[in-house]
Amino acid sequence: MYVVLLSDEVLNLARFRRCNPDYDVTRPCVYVGMTGLSPDVRFDKHKAGIQANRLVTKYGVRLMPELYEMYNPMPYDAARDMEVELAIGLQEQGYGVWQG
Repeated sequence: MYVVLLSDEVLNLARFRRCNPDYDVTRPCVYVGMTGLSPDVRFDKHKAGIQANRLVTKYGVRLMPELYEMYNPMPYDAARDMEVELAIGLQEQGYGVWQG
């Protein structure tokens, strides 16, 4: 599991805004993903465009370990489920969320 802080510029994308109708402007925008690699290595790959999500490549600022460290490490099946649960939970708290 990992969470990437996205720059506020991501809010210029209509598709991001459509997916986050209840976004609270006091909360950050984030990308939630899962990986078998260390989050640092995975973030570097996103930024280098290697198996990357375009939003993270363009708008990724830094990792937010305070939002995911407590979940790592975990088995693949659990991580797959937790990725969705974490994304939904953050969105319910008002975060702008994009999920991998």
